[in-house]
Amino acid sequence: MEVWQYATATAIVVLAYFIRGIAGFGSGLVAVPLLALFLPLTFVVPLILLLDFTASLVMGGLDLKRVQWREVGMLIPFSLIGVIVGTQLLVNLPLTPMLLILAAFIFVFAVRSLLNLKGEKPVSAWWAIPASFTGGTVGGLFGTGGPPYVIYLNHRIQDKTLLRATFSALFFIEGAVRIATFFIAGLLMAQTVWWNALFALPVMLGALWVGGHVHTGLTQTHMTRLIGVLLLLASVSLTLKALN
Repeated sequence: MEVWQYATATAIVVLAYFIRGIAGFGSGLVAVPLLALFLPLTFVVPLILLLDFTASLVMGGLDLKRVQWREVGMLIPFSLIGVIVGTQLLVNLPLTPMLLILAAFIFVFAVRSLLNLKGEKPVSAWWAIPASFTGGTVGGLFGTGGPPYVIYLNHRIQDKTLLRATFSALFFIEGAVRIATFFIAGLLMAQTVWWNALFALPVMLGALWVGGHVHTGLTQTHMTRLIGVLLLLASVSLTLKALN
């Protein structure tokens, strides 16, 4: 990596984990598509996985009493299957189709965030099956599996503090499974991934801390729409990169 790449990557990590500190999710959605503009996806996804896992450990450890464990338990089984499927796709699919799929996926969630589409009534727990399988698959493939979980849990948990804590616990458990799966697939064997994760750790923790303090000052609606704008820009950029 050149100096400009390190500087740009640092700014992206700060932005991604500042948002994660506020909302409890969104770091992978912001970091992966932006970093993938100038770094290989097979490097970016394992890197953000390690940082997300650490962030989930920090945030989940602070809010264990607020985690809605029943909701987490409903999502885990099919999420594990999805992680295995997604990891295999990451290893075997060519780059251009993966970037276009990721861009389309990010675009859908960006529009949803901008329009603040969220139902008022809780949905059936049976929706945990497609949400968790999709989230696990996309998480294994792109490291951005949050949207299906977020959409589902947004329709199950109304309190934003409980929602934030539950996200962290869920992403911690899923992240542990993805780390094991990535080891088996050989995606975490490169020393460069571990060294860059180590160097990014203080930056990530600082951004997470600042975002956590801002959390109480922003409404969920404003934060959701801000994430939507960022994701829309990321989706357009990824599409241009894939087509060039």
